Amino acid sequence: MATYFSEASFKFLRSLARNNNREWFHAHKAAYDEHVRGPFLRLLGDLQPALAEVSEHYRSEPKNVGGSLFRIQRDTRFANDKAPYKSWQGARLFHERGRQVEAPSFYIHLGLDECFVASGVWHPMPETLRKIRHFVFDNPGSWKAAAHDAQFRKRFDLDDSEMLTRAPRGFPPEFEFADDLKRKNFVAYRNLEHATMTGPRLLSTLQKDLAGLAPFTDYLCAALDLEF
Repeated sequence: MATYFSEASFKFLRSLARNNNREWFHAHKAAYDEHVRGPFLRLLGDLQPALAEVSEHYRSEPKNVGGSLFRIQRDTRFANDKAPYKSWQGARLFHERGRQVEAPSFYIHLGLDECFVASGVWHPMPETLRKIRHFVFDNPGSWKAAAHDAQFRKRFDLDDSEMLTRAPRGFPPEFEFADDLKRKNFVAYRNLEHATMTGPRLLSTLQKDLAGLAPFTDYLCAALDLEF
């Protein structure tokens, strides 16, 4: 089985975190391409057939620019932290209409503190969040099946890092899934062990995770009138 990331991948990210400046990065760009960007692009290419089986409307595009891989450069225009680079690398497996409308995405994260696979909408626009909340309220049975199935929750967690203190205005607090309506992000995720990221089973693990996240992603697509 193929491997993608290695200890050298994490070594590069650790070094970048300690030397977060343009001079250092450009001097070590070959190491970035060899140990981080290159392996990630190969992984994205190898994931596309499995993703197509999950949904014909999603894409895993292994491009240096404009594809699934996020830039490692940070946007510092409005940030207090002016460090020019991220100390992690992420990729979005996006809906074919994702450039026209806000859509759920699958996501893979390689980081020093954590590695994980996820799906959903992160920091959605107010109208997107409103649509999802109303869809959950109007379709609680299918939400229960998509987000609270026992097998699903055995493998995946729901992000609760940002929550309202009470149910949004207009929704009854006694609603069965009132706690879910408090969410500011509708994201399901699973942490990946270091050994999984560097081992020969990463591709097969992610293939299983994409399939496992499909019902949750399908539900969010339905909430936003998107094909899945």
